[in-house]
Amino acid sequence: MEMMIKTPTNYFFVKGTAEGLTKLNSFDKSLINAGIGDTNLVRLSSIVPPNCKETERIIIPGGSLVPIAYASLTSDRRGEIISAGVAIGISQDNNLSGLIMEYSAAAAENEIEETVIKMVEEGFRYRSRSLKEVKTAVISTTVEHIASVFTGVVLWY
Repeated sequence: MEMMIKTPTNYFFVKGTAEGLTKLNSFDKSLINAGIGDTNLVRLSSIVPPNCKETERIIIPGGSLVPIAYASLTSDRRGEIISAGVAIGISQDNNLSGLIMEYSAAAAENEIEETVIKMVEEGFRYRSRSLKEVKTAVISTTVEHIASVFTGVVLWY
């Protein structure tokens, strides 16, 4: 029997932040706040299939395997600003793949957004592709106890 893997045709952004009792609780709660807390994340290596279109966020059934490229950061340094961001680069040629870049750091949102945009531009440059547009999602928080930030691009069918 031949098994076929379906290629995603849609994508959407998710993001969340949370405080928690432990680092894992904080991360888990940030996933809940992003709307994907009851799913199984399958981390991707950041390629958007050709002709993949942005869609409104959908409700994904609990327990689903969710293809996602994401950035996250957890910190227990009180008062620290932490941020995570993702950027999607869309090719001028719809028949070519797009690109997702992810980045997180103890930095302000605007720094993270600038960095992921530059990462996409560089990725397109060394692929010798023309960049049509860049879309971003960024989130930040100031740590009170133990905090997490999470942004992602879900690829869906």
